Amino acid sequence: MLSNREFVRQSLELNLFFMRIAKEHSIFLEAAFTTRDERFIEQAELLKNIFSSLLVETIRMSEGIISPEVANSGELVTDLTLDAERETQFYTNIRIDQNITRMEAALSSSSPAKITMNTVRMVEDLNNRAIRAAQQIAGFKSNILQNVLACRMFTTNYPLLLDHILREAKFYLRMLAMLQRKEEFDIAREAAYQETFWNRIMAEHSKFIRGLLDPTEEKLFDTANDFGKRFDELTQEARNLSQDMGLLPQVTDRSLKNTVDIRDFKRQGTEGLIQCKIKSIAFPLLGDHVVREANHYIRMLKDFKKGKIE
Repeated sequence: MLSNREFVRQSLELNLFFMRIAKEHSIFLEAAFTTRDERFIEQAELLKNIFSSLLVETIRMSEGIISPEVANSGELVTDLTLDAERETQFYTNIRIDQNITRMEAALSSSSPAKITMNTVRMVEDLNNRAIRAAQQIAGFKSNILQNVLACRMFTTNYPLLLDHILREAKFYLRMLAMLQRKEEFDIAREAAYQETFWNRIMAEHSKFIRGLLDPTEEKLFDTANDFGKRFDELTQEARNLSQDMGLLPQVTDRSLKNTVDIRDFKRQGTEGLIQCKIKSIAFPLLGDHVVREANHYIRMLKDFKKGKIE
């Protein structure tokens, strides 16, 4: 069973990462609807605001509690996030509160805060509200996906992307539920589960990048395509761990190396989008978004190598 300090720290770190991810999913969904689906546009805007408010609350609770590893990982914000938000707001006319990003960037793990029972209760309540919000956005994504697959709706998001972000919402819900039960992880089994999940996510990122590039960007297309194939293989290797857990260290090492490589590729792509040097139909914030997901996975893989989960 997790200690109170571990429960509070892990909860806040999870929420800092996934609340921003969910907020941005709402933006990407909103930007992709046609004007015909005004009700869905309004719902996406509402969800963006719900996760923005929850994220502000979480940031205020996190000072002096989150670990240096998370604070310095680049999974919460990067040095490109503000520029990516500014450019994406310009392109979409969807308001993005950049003060939230500045607040999150200023978070530090110094001067450790005292954890009281009141802190624990506040975090339990925050997690419960995060669960309700995540259930709400998961239902919204599922509804959109069903409409798209039945040809009742058009959106510029791929059906696979809709399924992809739905799986991320369900993953967030799984982690929140485990934290609320104060469960300690079986490290090897959790590593195998998460490597299967995140290697598939990285493979799909590669394929989305490939599909959003202008046809003339042949070199970038080929690089993205190669990453897609590499991470498809790594996903299968992680799935096969259920038959031989002794292979876990090798799979973790290969996953880490390739995730660092794709993170660097994504970062270069995000810089190119911000600087208008890459021809694409991707928003700069989507580029920064997938950089942060890679940074999160890199930190997790490093923890798996150390034999811990945080």
